[in-house]
Amino acid sequence: MKGDENGSAIQVIDRAVALLDAIARYPDPVRLKILSAETGLHTSTTHRILHSLIDNGLVEREPNGYYRLGVRLLQMSVRLHTNIDLRSIALPYMEKLRDQLGESVNLTIREGDVLIYIEKAVSNKMMHVQQVVGSRAPLHVTAVGKLMLGAGGTEEIKSYIKRTNLPAYTRNTLSKPDALESECKNAFKLGYALDNEEAEIDVGCIGVLIYDSSGSVAGGLSVSAPIERRRLEWIEDVIKTGKEISAQLGFAY
Repeated sequence: MKGDENGSAIQVIDRAVALLDAIARYPDPVRLKILSAETGLHTSTTHRILHSLIDNGLVEREPNGYYRLGVRLLQMSVRLHTNIDLRSIALPYMEKLRDQLGESVNLTIREGDVLIYIEKAVSNKMMHVQQVVGSRAPLHVTAVGKLMLGAGGTEEIKSYIKRTNLPAYTRNTLSKPDALESECKNAFKLGYALDNEEAEIDVGCIGVLIYDSSGSVAGGLSVSAPIERRRLEWIEDVIKTGKEISAQLGFAY
């Protein structure tokens, strides 16, 4: 019985994808009967699946009863291409900064209350810091994360604090609300932030934000190194690299 249920669920997904493909083939909104004929599905089945897709924002129904792709699909597509573009644009600058400083460089984006590492340029030193692409870290323990919170302002910071309760990862983690709020706001004003062994003992980071053509935060750039090798003189170089990547994304300073 369980196998039948799984098979039925997969069949519904296949039919939903077929309907999305059918709608995408037409430049204008499409009638129910045409979609039914295109996919070979009964009209009632087509209608039922379309309304589930509508509920999830993947399809929209116009007043005249015609169907078109929903805004959520567009948002997902834009996000995908933005991240791909960000990685391809940023990597040469990341590699240049890595070679200049001799330490690992990371590219991150925000998803909810965490950062996701989406690209890296790893140092060739025997002892180096390496973040796994796809790994996640809470905002309040990372340099870039604190900048992202600072960019959101007081309400964003307080809301994050309330949602997460600021769990400590090391003895240096900023787990007191007032301390974190002050740190995030000050870092955002300065244009850079530090991670002083807040996520991991013996690891220090310098982070900056990357902006897109609309002026929105597109991601973050950071240099990670064993804390004894990190140098504050690098801040200017990290800021410069972040600005260069932002300029390539269309942001005008």
